[in-house]
Amino acid sequence: MVEQFVGKWKMTSSDNFDEYMKAVGAGFAARQMANLAKPSLSIAMDDQGFISMKAVTTFKTLEIKFKLDEEFDETTADDRKVRTTMSLMDNKLIQKQTWEGHTTIIEREIQDSKMIATCSMNDVVAVRTYENDA
Repeated sequence: MVEQFVGKWKMTSSDNFDEYMKAVGAGFAARQMANLAKPSLSIAMDDQGFISMKAVTTFKTLEIKFKLDEEFDETTADDRKVRTTMSLMDNKLIQKQTWEGHTTIIEREIQDSKMIATCSMNDVVAVRTYENDA
C-alpha cells in the first residue's frame, strides 16, 4: 500500500552514503553536497494513480512523478540520466535506476513509523532514515 508512504518526511540519519555515491559514479563536489544535505521528502498520490516524490534540500529540489511499474526518465541529484521503475513489493517501495549498463536499487519501507531507505549499488549499501514531518 503506497498510502503508508504518503506524507512529509525529514531525514534524521544517513549511514555509508558517501561510499554509495562513489559507487554510482558521483563526483567529489556532488558527494560533498549530498553529504551535507538533509533532505525533506514529500510523497503524494493523485486521483489518477500518479505518485509524486519531491526531495528538497538547501542545494536543490527534485521531483519525480510516476505510476507504479511504468518505466520513466529521471535525472538524479548528481545529474545522472537514468531509466527508473518504481514498484511495490512486500510493503516496500522499490526504485530501480538503470543507466549505461549499471543498476542501483533504493528500497523504502516503513518500520516503527520511520521510513528506512536502503540504497544498494553492487556490494555497497547505504541506509538513510526519515521521520514523519507532519
